[in-house]
Amino acid sequence: MRWSSLATSATVLLLAFASAAQAAPCLIVTVTGAGGGPPNFNGLAGPGTLVRYGDDSDNCSAVRLQFDAGRGTSMRWSQLGVTPGQLNAIFFTHMHSDHVDGFADIMQLRWHYNPKGPKLDVVCSADAAAPQGYTVSCAKLAAHVADAYLQSGEIAQRLVEDKTRPPGGPAELTRVMPFEPKNEPQVVWSAGDVKVSAIRSTHIPGHASYRVDTPAGSVVIGGDAGNDTFAPPRASSTSEQVEKLAVGADVVVHSTIHPVMAPDKGSGMPAPFFFRQSTATDLGAMAKRTGAKHLVLTHLIPPVGAAAQGFYKVPGGALTEADYRKAAEAGGFAGNTVVATDLASVRLPAK
Repeated sequence: MRWSSLATSATVLLLAFASAAQAAPCLIVTVTGAGGGPPNFNGLAGPGTLVRYGDDSDNCSAVRLQFDAGRGTSMRWSQLGVTPGQLNAIFFTHMHSDHVDGFADIMQLRWHYNPKGPKLDVVCSADAAAPQGYTVSCAKLAAHVADAYLQSGEIAQRLVEDKTRPPGGPAELTRVMPFEPKNEPQVVWSAGDVKVSAIRSTHIPGHASYRVDTPAGSVVIGGDAGNDTFAPPRASSTSEQVEKLAVGADVVVHSTIHPVMAPDKGSGMPAPFFFRQSTATDLGAMAKRTGAKHLVLTHLIPPVGAAAQGFYKVPGGALTEADYRKAAEAGGFAGNTVVATDLASVRLPAK
């Protein structure tokens, strides 16, 4: 009986290992917020992308990475069954408010419900000095993420309720991992089979774009990157660095502006605002050159259905998904174009 029991146990273990070995790796890329810039429109959350990697046994969710966190990020996670405590790392492309407004909410919730950690990896550019004399600092954002709650007395009040929470507030649960953006890709974070690389890109000081590589596929998150040359004449509105990062990637997720908003089309948008974004047509051309299978247009300027982008009207009236798709196809892209709204997803491999 004893040998029989051992044999049975060994068989169970072997079957378990075989099952694990056969579990297919998978990657899910989800737009947590497709809002275009600071203005609110139609309930869209602020810019952000959730990347989940795993296999069929864990619904592709062994590793969860968030890229940017605009307003409403944690609410979109709740629709996916993801909690702030499950996030492994957060990556910021740049420090514009529309890309970071959800960070305080995420960290406050981790402080509430995961006070013993682990700390959240916050991956972003090192402090960047602007020629005009100011400094853009992700590290200071993390250090002061809950200052309003500290000053209002909320942190002190909640510490009375639960003394296991770090007394310094949510900032104590962050681990900032700064890097100096370069013109060549560099690995800035890794865990097991997942590797995240970054490259310098142009929008504001300290802007960076990212690539996630996994056995199931790869995705590039461009953020608000544009060309180093701020206005025509230039070959493209897209970033040469992002294109370098995206070569061979399966999915490209990128903010975009529709060509109809160009200064000579009657939108009233100032030329510097328009020219620092990548147009949908040029992104289509870039996706074709890099061999991407999926192009996810997000942070749409203007949003689908909007008559204006903030102060600036949409010439000819509100745009449709078809208008954005047509613009990308005009650049030569023949793959899958996703005109994103919140929770739009791409899964690799597709089911």
